[in-house]
Amino acid sequence: MNWIAWMIVACEIGFWVVIALGLAVRYGLGKERLGLFILALTPLVDLVLLAVTSVDLYRGATATMAHALAAVYIGVSIAFGKGMIRWADDKFLYYVKKQPLAKKPKLYGMAYARSYAKGWFKHVFAYLIGAGLLLAMIFFVGDASRTGALERAMLQWAVVLGIDLLITVSFFVWPKRSKSASS
Repeated sequence: MNWIAWMIVACEIGFWVVIALGLAVRYGLGKERLGLFILALTPLVDLVLLAVTSVDLYRGATATMAHALAAVYIGVSIAFGKGMIRWADDKFLYYVKKQPLAKKPKLYGMAYARSYAKGWFKHVFAYLIGAGLLLAMIFFVGDASRTGALERAMLQWAVVLGIDLLITVSFFVWPKRSKSASS
C-alpha cells in the first residue's frame, strides 16, 4: 500500500478522533460550545488529505486509485458528515451517558422511498464534490498520462451513482412493505 493510501487511513482515523474528542468535551466535560467547535473542525481533516494528495501529484506522482479515493472520501465526508456526526452523537449519549436512543419509526411505502431518495441526493452532492476535486486534480497535473486513474474513478463512481438511482426509483415503483403486510 502506498503512502497516500496510508494517509487516507490516517485521515479517516483522525476524522473519528476529532468526533470522539468533540463528544467527550461536549458531554464529558460539559463544555457544549467548545465540543461543538471541535466537531466543526472535522472538515480540516479533509483539507489535510486534499493538500497531501495534491502535493504528491504536483511533485510528479502518477495518480493511483488511492489519490482518487481521497477525493471520493472528501465528497462523502462533506455530504454525509453531518449525519455521521449525529449518529456518533446519538451512540455516545446511549453508550456513555446511558440515555435511551430515540426510537425512529420504521418507514415503508412512499415514506421509505422519499427517505431513500434524500440519501440519493446526498450521494449526488458527494459525487459533485468528489468529481469536482478529481477534475481539479486532473487540470492541476495537466498530464493525461498521469491522471488516468482519476478519470476511471470518476467514471466508476458515476456507474455506482446510476445504480443507486435505479435502486431509488425501484422503491417508488415497488414500495417497500412491512413484513406483516407482505405475509
